[in-house]
Formats: sequence, C-alpha cells, structure tokens
Amino acid sequence: MWNADLQKTFLDEYYAWIQTTSLNTVTGIADFKVRAFSQGTTEAFDKFYLKNSSRRLRYFKGEYMYHQVAGRQYFDYAGTFIDDGALESNDLVVISLPFSDTRNEHPRMKEVLEECTRLNIPVLVDYAYLGICSGITFDLTHPCITDVTFSLSKTFPVPHLRIGMRLTRQDDDDALLVMNKTGYTNRLSIQVGLDLIRTWTPDSIPTM
Repeated sequence: MWNADLQKTFLDEYYAWIQTTSLNTVTGIADFKVRAFSQGTTEAFDKFYLKNSSRRLRYFKGEYMYHQVAGRQYFDYAGTFIDDGALESNDLVVISLPFSDTRNEHPRMKEVLEECTRLNIPVLVDYAYLGICSGITFDLTHPCITDVTFSLSKTFPVPHLRIGMRLTRQDDDDALLVMNKTGYTNRLSIQVGLDLIRTWTPDSIPTM
C-alpha cells in the first residue's frame, strides 16, 4: 500500500532519533527545522557546493577526499586546506564531526567556527559518524553553520542504499528541497532507514 507520509515520517523520526543519544551531546538542533532526505551526505555536499560556487572551498587535511575532488571539478580554482592559510570572507567550509581522519573533534574546530561566524563564511558540518561514536558534543549553535548532514552508511551496513538527511535553518527551495517536496526520493531506502532507526538507537553500536 502506498504510504504518502513515508518520507515525512522518516525525517521526523530520524530527527528525533539523533537526539536520543545519551553517549553524546546534541545542542542547537532546534534551530534547524528544515529537513530533507538526501542520498547519504554526498548529495547534500553537492547542493552546498552549488549554492556557494563563487566561493573558495576550504577543509582540513584528512577530511573526506570527496571535497578535494569537488574543489578541482566544481570551482574556478581548487579548494585549499584550512591548514595552509587564513580563512577569508569569500571562503566556504566543510568539516566532519567526529573528524574523518581521527574520529574525534578536530582540535581547531571551535576556532574555525568562531572565525567563520566573524567573517560570515557558510559552513556545512558533516555528522555522518553519529551512531558509531561517544563522548562527542555536537554543537549547532554557531551562526555560521548553514547545513548539517547525517547518514546511516557508517552506522549500519547500508552504504549503497544512500540513506541520509540534511538539515538547514531556512527553506530556500533549493534543488534538494524541491525533490523532497515533490516526493521524488528513494522510497526503498527511506523504508529501510526507518526500520533501522526503529530497531537500533544511536548508542547501540558503540555499546556493543
């Protein structure tokens, strides 16, 4: 039977599921009310690049290699490591938490977020590892953060189903939101994702 509410149900329950972690702390998520299903985190990255294509992409050494590819392919100049120079007002920043290379918070993360807020640099924070971590504070209160991404690919053995969610502060009617509003999303992946989060908590894997 066709379930017209499947996508909304998944997004609502995934949003709530994230906040049930007792091994981590999630703050400021209430400011991100606009939810969209995405093909893992990667589709959300692409939409973030497109909306900020006139800027210079910045990321730390050890970040997900996809950003290096994007810097080379999508921008007029290759992205540059944050480690190699000061941030500038025309930059955009992507950072993962836990950090992709070390599985903990990058030691310069708070410094960078404060600088991005001062310079009005848009930031996407990748929370794909929530579900396999503990002792992390997921702080979304920094005004520079415009996009937040989540994925079930790291938590469960479903990377090829591409089950993710993007949160934003505002509905800017971008391509990802249009696809969600028209229901043109992968309903098979959505149903699998819903079954997974109804069976396991964000703390299930770390406490096994």
